[in-house]
Order: sequence, then C-alpha cells, then structure tokens
Amino acid sequence: MNMKKFQMLLLFVTMLTTACAQDFERDTFKAPNGKTVDIYAIKHGSMRIVYDGKEIEVDPVAKYAPETDYTLLPKADLILVTHEHFDHLDPETVATLTKKSTLLIANPNSSKQLKNAKVMKNGDHFKMSNGIMIDAVPAYNITPGHEQFHPKGRDNGYILTLGGLRVYIAGDTEDIEELSLLKNIDVAFLPVNQPYTMTPEQAARAAKMFNPKVLFPYHFGNTDVEQVKTLLSDTNIDVRIRKYQ
Repeated sequence: MNMKKFQMLLLFVTMLTTACAQDFERDTFKAPNGKTVDIYAIKHGSMRIVYDGKEIEVDPVAKYAPETDYTLLPKADLILVTHEHFDHLDPETVATLTKKSTLLIANPNSSKQLKNAKVMKNGDHFKMSNGIMIDAVPAYNITPGHEQFHPKGRDNGYILTLGGLRVYIAGDTEDIEELSLLKNIDVAFLPVNQPYTMTPEQAARAAKMFNPKVLFPYHFGNTDVEQVKTLLSDTNIDVRIRKYQ
C-alpha cells in the first residue's frame, strides 16, 4: 500500500472512531416489513434515524449540542425541521448534513431561513419515492399565558411511517386534543419541559390519549422525566429515558 492510500485509510478509521466515540444511545426496532429502524438520541430535540440505509435527521442543532460533531455523521437523505426556535433550527448544521439529493422538510416559518425546503403544514401528507411516508401534525401550546411560545397552526410535529413502523415526533407541543386522533403509533417522542412544552403530568396524560407502544420523553432540560415513567406505570406503555436533556 502506498503512503497516500495509507494516509487516506488512517483518516477514514480516525473519523469512524471519532464518530462512534460520540456515544449516542441507540434503540433498534423491527418494522412490519422486516427491516430495522435505529433511533439515536443526540440531544434535546435532535435525533438521528437510520432505516433501510437511509439517514434521517430531526431538528439537527450543533449549537445546542456542542459535544456533537455533525461533520462526522453521514449526509442525510431526509431532514425534518419542526419549527424555527434556535434549539430546533440551525441552518448551518442543516447545510452540513445536506447533499444534492437530500429532502429537507420544514414548517412555513422555518423554510424562510432554509434553502430548497419543501414546506409542510399541519395536515399535509407526503410519500417519498422509497416508500417513507411523512405526515405533518399540529404542535402548539394551550396553557393560558404560554400560547405565544408555540401558537396554534404555526409549528409541526411529524409522523414517520418506515416500513409500517409509525414514529411520532411531537416537536414542541402540549397535550392538545389532536393527540387523541393519532392512530397505531409504535414509537412516540413527547417533549417535557414547562413552560415551553409539557409537565410530566401532561406528558403522561398525552400518552394515554393515543397509547404508543414505546414512549421517549425528550426535550426535557432539568425536568425529572422519571416521573413520566411512574405516572404511566399502570399502562402497557414502555417508557424509555435517554439522553435528551
């Protein structure tokens, strides 16, 4: 092996080792079509999902998770942005993860800060050519005095259907009545961080509205999310606590 090839191999191994060293917690699910879905907890509202060789990034924000080096992660096939707040929208990180074929989906306000974003509003449905389905659903505040944080109709949550596995990513919301309309959710992510999203009690009440098989409290700051697990101990919901502080 010549020196140039050796140096390139050494660089690749170093990058791979560094990427693995970021130590994201991973949960693996089997979709009804037999393929696996890997979900990596990055931080706060950010996650990485890998399905059938496709890379999906949700609300990637390097500034909010400085220990995460997005330059070491694979380019994304799909990027979802729920809304324009600084801890969910980071145009520089989105650009870092974007390749020529990347599909970038954002709510209308976020699209104003992004290039070539496909806009989805509450109620919109989109099916990718590879069969991945995306539904944009409401996300907003209802507690009196908090409505201005996330006004009704502005921001998105998303339901991803991956080989039949339905993953609900709530974005910033409270226990709104529309949650009772969610059907057949296998994996759910609910934010637990008042005054901006939900209290543990609200999150537990929200989960009971649509009964996901697995629930990840996320976007929780200093909230004691173990309370969510306790409040749902009388249900069959599998509550998993990961590094989404």
